[in-house]
Amino acid sequence: MSGTEAHKKQIQLFITRKFPAARKREINDTTPLLDAGIIDSLGVLELVAFLESSFLIKVTDEELTPENFASITNLTSFVDQKRAQPASSVS
Repeated sequence: MSGTEAHKKQIQLFITRKFPAARKREINDTTPLLDAGIIDSLGVLELVAFLESSFLIKVTDEELTPENFASITNLTSFVDQKRAQPASSVS
């Protein structure tokens, strides 16, 4: 399994376990997490804490955009991009 696929599985598992709305309806990689009400503003903060601790990245205020958190696919791409950055630019 590639790193991207592993990241996607971790993110999906977290969302399914943490957010009741994700368990009530089937979500896939492109389900609109914010627009569908799966994750609310407090949920975004919980998701950020999970991403930072699980993937050893730092999410800045500027990166808290609806695009980055729109779906599991977008979250996975965001994590992969952050992990590809040199450590010095992750401040």
